[in-house]
This record gives sequence, structure tokens and C-alpha cells, in this order.
Amino acid sequence: MLLLADLHIHTVASGHAYSTVQEIASAASERGLELLALTDHGPAMPGGAHEYYFGNLRVLPECLYGVEILHGVEANIMDVQGKLDLPEVYLQRLDIVLAGLHVPCLPPADRDRNTQALVNALRNPYVDIIVHPGNPDFPIDFAVVAQVAAAEGKALELNNSSFLVRQGSWEYCAEVARFAQRFGALVSLGSDAHFSADVGKFGRAIKLALEAGISPEQVLNTSAERVINFLTARGKKRFC
Repeated sequence: MLLLADLHIHTVASGHAYSTVQEIASAASERGLELLALTDHGPAMPGGAHEYYFGNLRVLPECLYGVEILHGVEANIMDVQGKLDLPEVYLQRLDIVLAGLHVPCLPPADRDRNTQALVNALRNPYVDIIVHPGNPDFPIDFAVVAQVAAAEGKALELNNSSFLVRQGSWEYCAEVARFAQRFGALVSLGSDAHFSADVGKFGRAIKLALEAGISPEQVLNTSAERVINFLTARGKKRFC
């Protein structure tokens, strides 16, 4: 499976990542990527970027080293209602919005409450992708989340970094992939790179997706064109 876009990447602005925008774009170009998304953590994450950072992303070029650059965020889900840690005035300016559950921002709860938080985030009109829904810290009803993602036309991420940093992720992510395949939900394979050398690394996520029977046609980030068509259909301002 050939992937030409990486939609989950962190810069030094996330507070616990180690590469600049230019270093990341250069690495993406060297790896043959067509498109990348800068998705630094929202302000509720310890060390995360201030909301003004996201308002100022417009100063960045839309292309670097021949790679198209999307201005985005990995927003933190803050409560069971799916509230995000970035105000609407900033969310509506961004090219792409990822949202996920993170222990420093929302303590893990029981399966029903975790599931409801993701369902409500999926119903947020600004959210495009739910990141690492296979995080073992947050047990969920995989069938419910996959069905809602499919109904909303949103993507569920298979996070390549999870297999290194979240013990037990393979089994949980396999369930995400299995139910996404069953219900026809879009899947995004993200590197979640926190260092430029990891940009465009999807090996474990690809293996898991293929084992679950997910075809390239179900994967969002197989090309820049596919990503842009997805965002255009979602009414993102840059692509209208």
C-alpha cells in the first residue's frame, strides 16, 4: 500500500517534539510525500501551542520543498460532550482538524463515557479525523465509533507511533481496523511523528490495515488529491 500523505505530524511547537517546519517538510520531500499536515497539540496539552499559534499558521507557505502543507491541529477532547480545546474562531480557519483523547486533558473513564466523548467529537462539524482511537487507556465500543465515523464521513486513524509508545495498542487498533472495514469507515494512517526522521513512516499501521482487509480505496491518505477532495467535500475554507 503506497501512502503519499502524512496527516499527523508534530513540530517543536507541541512542546515535546523536536523538529521545525522546514526540517519536517524537507524530510517529507525526501520520502516522496506529496502532502503533509502540521498538527501540533492544542493548548490544553502540557507544553502545547497557544491558540494564537494556530491563528498565525496562515503565515506559512502552502508548499515547501515541493510538498503541500496543510495547517492543522491535534485538538484535545476535553469532556464527554466532545468539547475541544481550541475555540471555533480558530478551528474554522484550519485546513484539517484532528481530535483525540489524551490522559493529561481528560482522565480515562468507563467504556460508555469514552465512547460518547468520541461520538460527540465525530459530530463536531470541524473535526475530520479521530486520532489513535485504539489507545488502550481509553476503552471504547469500537462498533459504535466506527458506525458513527462512517455515517459522518469522518476518518479513524491507525497510529503508527502507538505501537511503540502505548502498550497493548496492537490488539486495540486491530479492533478499530476490523470495525472500520466492516462498516466502511474511512481510515487514515498517521505517523504521529515527533521527529523529522519519522515523517512518512507507516509500516506497522499498513501491516495492521492489510491484515484487517482494509483496501487502499478505504484509506484517506493514499494521495494528496484524495485528501484535498475529502477536505473540499467537507467545506474546508482553503479548498472551497
